[in-house]
Amino acid sequence: MTPPSATPISTTHQQAIQQQFDPQAQAYLASTVHAQGPDLAHAQQLASRHLPASKARVLDVGCGAGHLAFALSPHVHQVTAADPSPGMLETVRQAARHKGLGNIDTVQAQADALPFEDRHFCTVATRYSAHHWTALEASLREMHRVIKPGGYLLVIDILGHENALVDTHLQAMEVLRDRSHVRNRSASQWQALLADAGFTVHEQAQWPVRLAFADWVARMRTPTLQTGAIRALQQGAPQEVRQALTIEPDGSFTPRTGLFWAQKGH
Repeated sequence: MTPPSATPISTTHQQAIQQQFDPQAQAYLASTVHAQGPDLAHAQQLASRHLPASKARVLDVGCGAGHLAFALSPHVHQVTAADPSPGMLETVRQAARHKGLGNIDTVQAQADALPFEDRHFCTVATRYSAHHWTALEASLREMHRVIKPGGYLLVIDILGHENALVDTHLQAMEVLRDRSHVRNRSASQWQALLADAGFTVHEQAQWPVRLAFADWVARMRTPTLQTGAIRALQQGAPQEVRQALTIEPDGSFTPRTGLFWAQKGH
């Protein structure tokens, strides 16, 4: 008999994403890790400095519960929030109405198949989503396609670690916690990926982000077996891994959030 927490072998990655995120949309809306952070304030500053508020159209790819869309909305003309999860999109619509943000619309879409014309947006943005994408290079090409010449790309995500030993442990913890996880890219990997996709990086920043273990696994409904495996992995990790990720006695740890502000050529 299959235990309730087991994952069906036939589940595709896209099915796993919807199964993971549709029921948890409200949890992501309430998550302080997602709703707050210096990266959101920095994103607002970038929008204020570089985008024409009266006519700027922004696409938020992999919008999740909509926190980046909400942050950018007061600084631009229109925000389109795109996500493959219907549950997330409904949460965005409800929250936008509650916040009185009338310039946010939603579209169900995947990052590597954006249903928009070429050169449609002033800026494309994504936050805490790219580590779920199986076709990152293709997604970046799609984002480049729909950005106007001279427009911008904003990428925010948890960073992989430059040290291979530390990165192996981080990726293992991530996929044990969330079966829809693909890979966190390091800062140097992001720089290379963005350059290959035709973008010039003008600004980048990093911040530590503490992930409280109990909330981190509860938000993704991580089964008990996998939760125990994460704790065992942490407890058996070499000292340099424990120090680099600031692994605490209760399992909480601190990776880094990276932000990249890049421009498409004219």
